[in-house]
Amino acid sequence: MLRRCALCLAVAISAVSLLGLSGCKKADGASQTSLTVTGSTTVLPIAEVAAEDFQTANPGKRVLVAGVGSSAGIESVASGTSDIGTSSRDLKPEEKSLGLVDTPIAFDAIAVIVNPSNPVKSLTTSQVAQIFEGTISNWKGVGGPDLPIGLVNRDEASGTREAFSKIVLSGGAFDPKAAVLPGTGQVRSVVAVSPTAVGYISLGFVDASVKALTIDGVAPTEKSVADGSYPISRVLHFFTKGQPNPLSKRYIDFVLSDAIQQDVVRAAGFTPIKKGAK
Repeated sequence: MLRRCALCLAVAISAVSLLGLSGCKKADGASQTSLTVTGSTTVLPIAEVAAEDFQTANPGKRVLVAGVGSSAGIESVASGTSDIGTSSRDLKPEEKSLGLVDTPIAFDAIAVIVNPSNPVKSLTTSQVAQIFEGTISNWKGVGGPDLPIGLVNRDEASGTREAFSKIVLSGGAFDPKAAVLPGTGQVRSVVAVSPTAVGYISLGFVDASVKALTIDGVAPTEKSVADGSYPISRVLHFFTKGQPNPLSKRYIDFVLSDAIQQDVVRAAGFTPIKKGAK
């Protein structure tokens, strides 16, 4: 938990430093000493902690991680600004021609969250879609109190929003009256203090300040994500422009190692991508 609390400061420092860092790299990939990893705020807990451990294991190597959104991460790696772009969504059709190589690093569930005081405990996928499309606008429509639903959405750069839209809304439009926030932490904070609010965040960010709802009778857990029974699940990605350069490959292999998959991926609330990680 202490490591995660430090992430906000790390993101701010990373965002300021990214442009300057690219000039520190060696032209020869084999002698590269610094690595930039940019993208999804959902992937940030994995990428940041793995970077710290990687630097400890590889003295003289520096890994700078920034959480600026999946779309920004994909754009950054495609343009050569970053070595690795992290994403909590799949590539869009128009991004598949960018020459990016995909390395899945973890499985994740998107949890639908409400304030702990909200008596609603479960919804169907159809009800969730109707709520975020604005068709159901009062909690009494899903067995809750006679109070208006306060929708909390993510911005359009969010991979979580993209994945949620694809899985839950199936091409439908979000209610334009929803509050739109740029980060997972902001969504959680608003729902935590708003008794009528509802939002969605990565399972790895769910804590005691909010309540994750059961969807279609299945709670979002590591087991339900791994066996495919939880309906709102996705893959978390690392993207590189073509095959990864030597330092990128070392870092990616490090993230896929049993130690990181078990100790970091699971600790962040995600499910290991490697079956051997127990």
